[in-house]
Amino acid sequence: MSAQAQTVGIRNLAALFKAYMETVSGTSAPGFNRTDFTGQELELDCGSWSASDTGIYGTDKLGFEVVACYHPIMPVQRLVNVDTKVHKVMLAYRLGRRWETVIEDKNMISDSRSIIGLSKYGIMVNSETSKALVRYLADVEQLNYDTIPEVSSVGRLGWIDGYGFSPYEEDLVFDGEETFRTRFESIQEKGSRQAWLDCVRSVRAGKTPGNVVARIVLAASFASVLVKPCSCLPFFVHLWGGSETGKSLSLVLAASVWANPEIGVYIQTFNATEVGKELGAAFCNSLPLVIDELQLVKDNRKDFDKMIYQLSEGVGRARGQKQGGLQKTPTWRNCIITTGEFPIISSNSGEGAVNRTIEVDCHDTKLFDDPKKTATSLYANYGFAGPEFVKHLMEDGVQERVQKLQEAMQDTLKTGDTMDKQTASAALILAADRLAEEWIFQDGIFLQPEDISKYLVSKEAVNQNARALQYLYDFININQSRFTPEADTHQGEIWGELDGEYACIIRSKFDQILSDEGYNASAFLGWAKNRGYIHCSKKGEPTKPKRINGRVSRCVWLKISDFDDELDDIDGSLLP
Repeated sequence: MSAQAQTVGIRNLAALFKAYMETVSGTSAPGFNRTDFTGQELELDCGSWSASDTGIYGTDKLGFEVVACYHPIMPVQRLVNVDTKVHKVMLAYRLGRRWETVIEDKNMISDSRSIIGLSKYGIMVNSETSKALVRYLADVEQLNYDTIPEVSSVGRLGWIDGYGFSPYEEDLVFDGEETFRTRFESIQEKGSRQAWLDCVRSVRAGKTPGNVVARIVLAASFASVLVKPCSCLPFFVHLWGGSETGKSLSLVLAASVWANPEIGVYIQTFNATEVGKELGAAFCNSLPLVIDELQLVKDNRKDFDKMIYQLSEGVGRARGQKQGGLQKTPTWRNCIITTGEFPIISSNSGEGAVNRTIEVDCHDTKLFDDPKKTATSLYANYGFAGPEFVKHLMEDGVQERVQKLQEAMQDTLKTGDTMDKQTASAALILAADRLAEEWIFQDGIFLQPEDISKYLVSKEAVNQNARALQYLYDFININQSRFTPEADTHQGEIWGELDGEYACIIRSKFDQILSDEGYNASAFLGWAKNRGYIHCSKKGEPTKPKRINGRVSRCVWLKISDFDDELDDIDGSLLP
């Protein structure tokens, strides 16, 4: 009867029937208590509760009236997260004329102390009414379990096994942190697809020398969604150099594939905590994590390696829950595109950090022919290419084709001196560029292997121990007075002695020298021993005794007689 009445504009039949019964018999009809809120989305059975625009009232065990809430509030949707399987409830409430909604965990609205937290949204709940509100919401949900719709929800972007790709699946509702809602909602289409296409085609066909760099960044944005299908690891693409080269605009270009490219909307800055960067990567998941202005990082320069390892591993830190146990560990598989005024990799960066980063020096290189026109167009038109690219990827057999294409590109890039992880990342960029040209741009412009291979480092350059050896030679040359023990010619600390073809360095000082620059002394000594760069004891130990200023010390005997020959063995890219 209620459903039939709605077809002729009557949405509160049960309430009207209840009022009619009261006028006829003077008593309320049992079982006909229904929510009677003006503008309500659903008409729900509320059991023994009276629910109208004046509030929600019931009785306690002794028959005294209790207040659950002073204004309309009701559950209108049940959500089940596809990743965590956590159940949440969407509550609709009205304080004035307009209805608002809020999504909260079931455990929050099931506890009289926790539910007071709803007051931050303006909901009138306090320590006196909280127990009654918990009972009211539980009763309404139980009485209307089949009436209240249940939907699948998600708190992140990217590939979801068994569902497709968030946020392009219409049946998925966002239930994540409110801090990420703005970024989630920025994934949308705005303006004209043709205007965006014309703008990006002109960038791809540009004549400026930095055009290739802009195309690499654009392809890296598409490549982000290929990381998981191709079973690769997350990787960095970092642009660095002076101002007014177009680095930040290249991030706008990359973000416009998917979302609103305004800084602070989808594009973020490095002005965030370690946990913030991790949660941001987990939220983007498969879409590119785009971060501007590396110089905003206030950490020590040596901590950049830690950030690279943290984000390129694709797995967050395990954290405990207040109620015990561990939270679900966040994961992601994407490309991290960053910019800054200086490199993200330093001379003492670990091998893993170097291997996970494709770094491009943009000094004195203009990336765009007409930056102002490009920026104006991209801010007004965006979000069209991403869903098209993903739609093609979800077609039958396409992901297998993508895997073979990526493998073919990697074979092209491989030489005897390249690193597999870097070539895998570069191959993803080349593969994404070819697919984007075929599916979207169709302009006949392709990135070539030589366009990106010049940004890949050699195995020897990645070798941290080789860089540590170069540093030691430089350090000894700069501090020769510390290796001259004669008391009449030296004041201050003595660190060792130059003895013919060797520099004998006191072991404790040797460890400190390398540690201060982020190198591992034990790892270096093992490598140097195998390469013959140190003179070991008869037992093969990496140190030998040496008498310095009349006292015996355990020293590292670093070979320096064939200094020039040893430098020739190290990749030239490591030298000034």
